[in-house]
Amino acid sequence: MAYSDFTLKKVKLDFNIQTVEEQSLFSNSEEIEISDYLAQTLKRNVPLALAINTEKARSELIIINILLEVKEKSYDQKISLFSGIDFNVDKEKGLTVFCDYIISGSEEQLYLELPVITIVEAKNENIISGLGQCIAEMHAAQLFNQEASHELSCVYGAVTTGDEWRFVKLDNNVAYIDNDSYYINNINKIIGILVNMVKGEA
Repeated sequence: MAYSDFTLKKVKLDFNIQTVEEQSLFSNSEEIEISDYLAQTLKRNVPLALAINTEKARSELIIINILLEVKEKSYDQKISLFSGIDFNVDKEKGLTVFCDYIISGSEEQLYLELPVITIVEAKNENIISGLGQCIAEMHAAQLFNQEASHELSCVYGAVTTGDEWRFVKLDNNVAYIDNDSYYINNINKIIGILVNMVKGEA
């Protein structure tokens, strides 16, 4: 079993996680102006990624560039970015195998030290089906941090197709699933939310 096997129903039952779905969690997050580099990159890459319409294309042409921008915009924070990393936390509970992306609250890039945001690439462009996987990874991040005596108030997550983003906040055993979706045409808002998550202010 792996993270991708978790549905929203299963993650709630297995880990006694409650979900709250009717709140607009990040609507007050300030937008952050993106760099000219990202603007030009997205202008070139997004039409191609959507035309190819595979998960690999969306990952390589859109998602990773957005996350690199978040890393640049978070220059005053010590963070690192991981892609396709093995994240084996508890095999018996199915909290194993790799995560699409993890942003760490540590500048250590050679190994994962402090996961603060997990990002799931939605399979078959289905955001809802990715929520279970995302929350399972967030729960694993909580366990990882607790084992390492890193006390964080909450862990964040996102499910994305590249052009659509849905955000989650896990506080203890309550997963707050944002009622709003954000789209690539509002990229400044997406960057603002992700940067605030890195700072623990979202």
